[in-house]
Amino acid sequence: MSLRQFIASRKFLRHVESLTNIATLGWKEVADLLGLNDDVFYNPQHRKIEKPVTAILIGAGHRGTIYADYASLNTDELQIVAVADNNPERRKRTARKHKIAADQCYKDWKDVFIKEKFADAVIIATPDQLHTAPCLAALDAGYDILLEKPIAPTEEECRLILKRAKETGRIVGVCHVLRYSPYFRELKEVINAGLIGEIISIQHMEPIEHVHMSHSYVRGKWRNSKMAAPIILAKSSHDTDIIRWLVNSPVHDVHCFGNLRWFKNANAPEGSTERCTDGCKVEDSCAYSALQIYYRDRKRTYVFDLPEDEDEQGPFILEQLKTSDYGRCVYRMDNDQPDHLTVNMLFENGTTAAFSMEAHVSYEGRKTRIMGSKGDIIGDMESFVLTDFKTRKQTSWSLKTDAHGGGDHRLVKDWVQAVYQQNKDLLSSSIEVSVESHLMAFGAERSRQNRTIEDIKL
Repeated sequence: MSLRQFIASRKFLRHVESLTNIATLGWKEVADLLGLNDDVFYNPQHRKIEKPVTAILIGAGHRGTIYADYASLNTDELQIVAVADNNPERRKRTARKHKIAADQCYKDWKDVFIKEKFADAVIIATPDQLHTAPCLAALDAGYDILLEKPIAPTEEECRLILKRAKETGRIVGVCHVLRYSPYFRELKEVINAGLIGEIISIQHMEPIEHVHMSHSYVRGKWRNSKMAAPIILAKSSHDTDIIRWLVNSPVHDVHCFGNLRWFKNANAPEGSTERCTDGCKVEDSCAYSALQIYYRDRKRTYVFDLPEDEDEQGPFILEQLKTSDYGRCVYRMDNDQPDHLTVNMLFENGTTAAFSMEAHVSYEGRKTRIMGSKGDIIGDMESFVLTDFKTRKQTSWSLKTDAHGGGDHRLVKDWVQAVYQQNKDLLSSSIEVSVESHLMAFGAERSRQNRTIEDIKL
């Protein structure tokens, strides 16, 4: 019996009433108490894989490596048989980890498709603006695909990929990993079981955290919406997707306000320099010091492809700060991404949602408030409290996981099963489902720029 079926039977509430008014439990404790399967991701449609799915990794950076690592932990389910990346160190690292032959390591992804199809699928984790071409080539060559979000940086390209996927009949899973986190899975189960009645409204916040913002969207690859994608798409399509998933109704209208308030030249402190390594007089007191973040604290250094010898890493980082964008002053960049924005949404079933993306906070982890006709939920990615209006009983769930709520490899597991069984219905985030959340993001960006209310049509 699924969690949803069990909760719907109302036995869940009778057991909760036997507890104290506020019970904070891990899911295994809840499962043991109620006699449930302690794996909330159990799917009776999953089968034993007799022959591993083979995949080509296109883009061996941070996200691509995480998805491909599923193969290292589950060799009987997935094998990475080739890699394409223009960075030689990433190619070598991936080849060594997955025992890939030298002639299956490609500098250019285009070279993969010169050959006859030689794997079941491809994992595409290239930069945002380089999703469309390899995705279309893979579809035309007959490959199934795991595609890092966003699907593409423009609405036209998203629609083109959707059209081609339908024409070819191939499976395209989109990496909306939050759908696979225990937190959002449990929220979805509770909502579907009717424990808070019908959803009336949602308030959802994504606190990016100030250093994360400076790293990715001021200094990093996503700092300029014209070179990458608007931040509402690049960062917050996770959130438009989650809100749409929880509401379970097409969106009707979106309205957005937001701007770049802080990370611009006008706010550069007196005595600051072009680079943090240029003798900046305020470096030791700056919250965004590249020397502090990358060299002293060794945070977010995955972008540097560090030498394996730890003794060489310090000098290597310093050299990168002198030459790369990660060493530049956050107030002197060519960034244009908003550092705060709010989006209001109206869904066809009458539900409203308010989404807020905030850079100027000291913490990460989504914050969620769901208002229903029979109760409400307050959550923060690691826990949530459900309150029943009639009984005033409160039930609390808690589980500490990683930044994506433990969803990365659970998503890959579902995708592997979908490819193995050739059944896209096994995916929570197929291309057909995911495009709408992207259209919500594109509509929000048009609204922000034009001060309009945008009608969203799939």
